[in-house]
Amino acid sequence: MVKVMRSFVRGPLEPYVEGFAAELCRQGYTRNSADGHVCFVAHLDRWLLAESLGVQDLGEATIQRYLSERRAAGYVLYLSVKAMRPLLEFLAPLGVLPTEPPTRVDAVEELVSRYRDYLLTERGLTPGTVAGYVHVARPFIASRCTGEELDLAGLTAADALAFVLASCPGRATGSAKLIVTVTRSLLDWMHLTGIVEVSLSAAVPAVAGWKLSGLPQALTPAQLRALVASCDRRTPTGRRDYAIVLLLARLGLRSGEVARLGLDDIDWHRGELRVVGKGNRGESLPLPADVGAAITAYLRRGRGSSAQGRSVFVRVHAPHRALTAGGIGNVVNAAGERAGLGHVHAHQLRHSAATAMLRAGSPLAEVGQVLRHRSAFNTAIYAKVDQDALAVLARPWPVDKNGGVS
Repeated sequence: MVKVMRSFVRGPLEPYVEGFAAELCRQGYTRNSADGHVCFVAHLDRWLLAESLGVQDLGEATIQRYLSERRAAGYVLYLSVKAMRPLLEFLAPLGVLPTEPPTRVDAVEELVSRYRDYLLTERGLTPGTVAGYVHVARPFIASRCTGEELDLAGLTAADALAFVLASCPGRATGSAKLIVTVTRSLLDWMHLTGIVEVSLSAAVPAVAGWKLSGLPQALTPAQLRALVASCDRRTPTGRRDYAIVLLLARLGLRSGEVARLGLDDIDWHRGELRVVGKGNRGESLPLPADVGAAITAYLRRGRGSSAQGRSVFVRVHAPHRALTAGGIGNVVNAAGERAGLGHVHAHQLRHSAATAMLRAGSPLAEVGQVLRHRSAFNTAIYAKVDQDALAVLARPWPVDKNGGVS
């Protein structure tokens, strides 16, 4: 049990500290970590007492003032709002925190919110993709703001073109293409909703770039074996990481798809996985025996009882919430560092899965089905790695009768 009495919590937080400590333990915090949080609460409690403040005063302004004074006092830990989150999440359901006045939503954010809802509900894009779209759309909408008013009725093709030309220079090709895609999407949506009379998306030029110009950066079989072997399956973390790497490498899943995988998505009787991919499309894939065994080992001796929600893969450190797509990427990168491979991106394992299927004799159409590509054109890039098949197409270099190059 956490040593609450040693922390001398005798101010406005005293009625809550015992329950808070118990909640930390329930969520899987180690004793040292829980002790640290309780000591932090004790310091906050003393500060509130000295300032003649109560729990009902723990609004954003008060929290920022407290953290500022804590930093100024020379403390080196628990210095951000993130450190306050466990306590605030515990107190919020109790109804003792102040109700913050609703923030005024300006015209730009109101339109951004409507566009976000459209992307989520009508287009079915994932929250991560939507966040990227909104990040690009917001400055374009803001550029039409004069004071507190939005001038969208007067939007012209030249305005859209000027925004793209000003935003794209100096960016990588992929980033510039995203700006073009989002701008076109936003202009089409404005037309569909009647904000502008005609669609201006055709005025946005394409970004120069050549598809299929590169080679998929797949790992060699030896590198893949080293990556898998780097996961120490004697530990709960290693069992989790091993299952994640196998899912990515054997089934070619995207990192976001692994992060969204839920306990209810695994049909153990049929030996299938339900994968939710791009556009929130759910599809079933066969569950290989070795992948199923790896997931089972993790669920039995890795995913603790304090895990929150129904996600298969959760964080190692408390609170044990679902891993994000970024967390999946960190798992793969850490495995690559341990294996001496340097930085390894999670998507490289998807390329590795496709390459392995081709080398085993699977046709491109079958590879596309496993990768769940909407278009066969997306799978065509993997034809480049099938060098044996490409060798048949290669014609000998012409030479003259004397053996010289023509």
